[in-house]
Amino acid sequence: MELLSYLNFLISMIFIICYSYQLFYIPLVWFFKDKKANKVLAQRGEVTLHRFAAIICARNEEKVIGDLIDSLKSQTYPQDHLTVIVMADNCTDRTAEVSLEHGAVVYTRKNDELIGKGYALDELFDKHLNVDYAGAFDGYFIFDADNLLAPDYIERMNEKFCDGADVITSYRNTKNFDSGWVAASCGLWFLRESRYLNNARSILNVSCAVSGTGYLFSQKVLDTYEGRWPFHLLTEDIEFSIDWISKGHKIDFCPDAVFYDEQPVKFSQSFRQRVRWSRGYLQVLYKYFGVLMKGIFHLNFSCFDFFMNIAPAYILSLASIISNMTLIIIGSMYGDNPMIAVWSIAQLLLNSCLITFLVGIITVITEWKYMHIKPIKKILAAFEFPLFMLSFIPIAVTALFVKVKWKPIEHDESIEERKKKGKETKV
Repeated sequence: MELLSYLNFLISMIFIICYSYQLFYIPLVWFFKDKKANKVLAQRGEVTLHRFAAIICARNEEKVIGDLIDSLKSQTYPQDHLTVIVMADNCTDRTAEVSLEHGAVVYTRKNDELIGKGYALDELFDKHLNVDYAGAFDGYFIFDADNLLAPDYIERMNEKFCDGADVITSYRNTKNFDSGWVAASCGLWFLRESRYLNNARSILNVSCAVSGTGYLFSQKVLDTYEGRWPFHLLTEDIEFSIDWISKGHKIDFCPDAVFYDEQPVKFSQSFRQRVRWSRGYLQVLYKYFGVLMKGIFHLNFSCFDFFMNIAPAYILSLASIISNMTLIIIGSMYGDNPMIAVWSIAQLLLNSCLITFLVGIITVITEWKYMHIKPIKKILAAFEFPLFMLSFIPIAVTALFVKVKWKPIEHDESIEERKKKGKETKV
């Protein structure tokens, strides 16, 4: 069992080497967040009103899409500079009709073979926007149908756009923190990503990452890809992020632009969603491994940062589980005490829980005012977060062996439904 001790020590050291820089992100945000914001404000020149398209790819989202369109129509940004466009993708409900009723431009798509948001975006740009709206827009927002926006969201993003950014992601909050421990844990995950990953990267002036929804890109980006959206993997957002930085560009972050996402309520929904993410990470790693290694070799920090976020945690977790389970079996066969290996696994899990709890409680404390739930539930979220993160272990194993297809997450927490349940939506 000495081999087990050495192996686990080695894995622990690799973890520390790979991720210690992210611990540095936390005090960086504390000490330099306001200084960076003040510097940007001091340097900002005249704000120009740009023409934007707000794009929503939606599949069977009749319950929530009207709220998002109303949110867009209620922005402080001039409405004559904002066009809401919906791609109703393989819908069997009234998504298209509801979108029209709320004032959106609507296109429809039927394709049972090319399924996923990336394919829907590609078809929307290639067959419709490049024809019907050629040269009409300076930039394109990407939203999911379950999102809601702070009233000044577009205004804040336009200010950042005026600073010369070609791709901008924003602060991702959650509109249903009060819908159970799964939703609260998912929400905490994205608050941490916004504040202690993208915000820290922005302070360091390196590239951030887009995360599925709530981002803006310029016409220049679309021209770079010849008017198409060639990102069709299960995690098309990460695929785009890595491809963009590999071309020598970066993604910026606007902390003052806040949008709200609906998180899965059931653990089964979250599990399925994160299996798709994990499989998507593997797809991206396979496709861009060489590109990332080349970038790392040329001292591109963003390539290193992105590689750390999609690879080592996944690979090292699997390696630890497989090695420990193997040594338990071998030890039992040859008369060794298997409890040594069992305790080793327990210790590894305990350390992981402590680290994730620390990250969770720091996020809860600093983002306290953004979590629209009762104080006791905010505190509980920090204790629930490690359990949520530990569930990534079986998810990682499942993603290796199960054929994963894109499936929609059902969203039914409309503003009206939340009112019926006695819940308040604060935006």
